[in-house]
Amino acid sequence: MSHSKLTLTASFLRRKDGSVPRNCLTKNFKPEPRRNFSMSNYNILILGASYGSLLASKILFGGHSVKLVCLPAEAELINSEGFRVRIPVRGRDEQIELDSRKLPGRVSAAGATEVDPGAYDLIALAMQEPQYGSPGVLELMDAVAISRVPCMSIMNMPPLPYMRRIPGLDSEPLKPAYTAPAVWDVFDPGALTLCSPDPQAVRPPDEKVNVLQVTLPTNFKVARFDSEEGNEIIRRLEKDIDAVRFDAPEGKIELPVKLRFYDTVASPRMEYGRPTRPSIVIWSTLARSTTSCSTCASNSARHGRSWCRSRSTPLPPKVSRVLHRPRGR
Repeated sequence: MSHSKLTLTASFLRRKDGSVPRNCLTKNFKPEPRRNFSMSNYNILILGASYGSLLASKILFGGHSVKLVCLPAEAELINSEGFRVRIPVRGRDEQIELDSRKLPGRVSAAGATEVDPGAYDLIALAMQEPQYGSPGVLELMDAVAISRVPCMSIMNMPPLPYMRRIPGLDSEPLKPAYTAPAVWDVFDPGALTLCSPDPQAVRPPDEKVNVLQVTLPTNFKVARFDSEEGNEIIRRLEKDIDAVRFDAPEGKIELPVKLRFYDTVASPRMEYGRPTRPSIVIWSTLARSTTSCSTCASNSARHGRSWCRSRSTPLPPKVSRVLHRPRGR
């Protein structure tokens, strides 16, 4: 059946170029009613098991359930052995190793074609930007968009729908910085927010792919959603993670890498280890790194995000001018 013979449910389901994502046809568009989760634990979907494992390890402490979307071999390993996250702690010579099997929440993993985004309360995007246009993941992103589930990005550059939320910013000149900008056309900007990927982590090359090594244990900083529903989820996760005390040999200790909610559209950046005023200027550097990493995605995927030894490709002049534009102009 051709797209022209089907009635679309809403105008936001059509891409900018006029095409219609497969999941957005009327026969497939059957969003489930949102459940009341005010007194229950959350069901959270995370796209990307490498960097996503760090966020998942913190969420699991609150007793929530996490589903990681990853490659079949990774999913099989995580489902059988869980994952491990090693975190350095100030004042300790030895690192803390978090084993997902020993945490209060539940974790499982699956491929991109095996999940229904509408069954989750929150979705986190933790893959590298070039991966979202790949087969399987692209169709999943369409389903994520039409589900209208609150979506939080911790990818290596801010997604286009979030950039459309910045007052006075024209997102059109930014499109050349993205590998597949059409992926984001179906998203409702109000349902997607940005979480700064400040904590640094890599997969040790001599370990299994379910092991993650944290190299810079700073905090995740989340900008607000347009909807209060999404904001309440982040606020509760922030409290759950703040309350965590890990049973170490010397007693209960506080772990680094928190989740911080900011009631502003722009998430704060870090400067000399301290949070500064809300800004997006740091993303020009990350966007440039992503442009380079798109040519060595396999190496980045193996070793973790921010692993790129090639020289960065300069951003198009229009993109650079927009990202470096002085505040207030």
